[in-house]
Amino acid sequence: MDLSQLVGAEVYCKLDHLQRTGSFKERGAANKLLQLSDTQKKAGVVAASAGNHALALAYHGSRLHIPVTVLMPKWAPLVKVSNCRRFGANVIMSGESYDDAKAKSIEMAEQDGLTLVSGFDDADIIAGQGTLGLEILEDVPDVDVIVVPVGGGGLLAGVLLAIKESKPSVRVIAVEPVNAPTLHDSLKQGQSVRVPTKPTLADGLAVARVGELCLSTIKTRIDDLVLVDEAQIAQAMLRLMEMEKAVVEGAGAVSLAGALLRKKDIAGKKVVLCLTGGNVDVT
Repeated sequence: MDLSQLVGAEVYCKLDHLQRTGSFKERGAANKLLQLSDTQKKAGVVAASAGNHALALAYHGSRLHIPVTVLMPKWAPLVKVSNCRRFGANVIMSGESYDDAKAKSIEMAEQDGLTLVSGFDDADIIAGQGTLGLEILEDVPDVDVIVVPVGGGGLLAGVLLAIKESKPSVRVIAVEPVNAPTLHDSLKQGQSVRVPTKPTLADGLAVARVGELCLSTIKTRIDDLVLVDEAQIAQAMLRLMEMEKAVVEGAGAVSLAGALLRKKDIAGKKVVLCLTGGNVDVT
């Protein structure tokens, strides 16, 4: 009730921060690993990730007995690094940025015969993430608005595909940090462009370039895009702790921050906030 009063709408929360590894990324990772051939499963997979994609692959790789190697930038949150190792993944700290880690993952895939698994720009990953949208329609069939965080674009693309095919009247609002306006700039340019990111509480959204497959899916279906600053992200994290007793990382809390910036547009509507991750770096 408090959250609905704060936003001025009938608010529901999609609690993907309560997934086993603490984020929605499990959906795409599980789907991708299940699509691999027996030969690919035996050889294993490699991926670059700041944390949540790596965690998802590590967990489901362990569950499905598929070897997983993840390349993580040196600034990746300690909790995500340690949990990846706990799930049995081979974790390699590589480079100062996500792009550095990505370059190394591509190199390892070619050298060692591993399957490279993108965190977002992959049809199987996008399809897996889209299950979040399908579940929302099952739980709140008369939903008016869905608010979705966006980094590389995999979740947003999947949700848009699921929602717009099933119930096109639903308004989908994407939210990204001012310090990592990757989708904003790509939509403005009409193509996927590299954007220099700045440090942000929404570290899971700090991707320098939106996926090309994701962008082609998003640009014809998206209804609105909101940019939120660091103070707004911090306030949203705090409000979720106070009102929902929910520990949600910045990359998930942007949903509430975006909804608050669109209060006039969504007033009185049935609104679902996608709380996509709960792996807060407490340091």
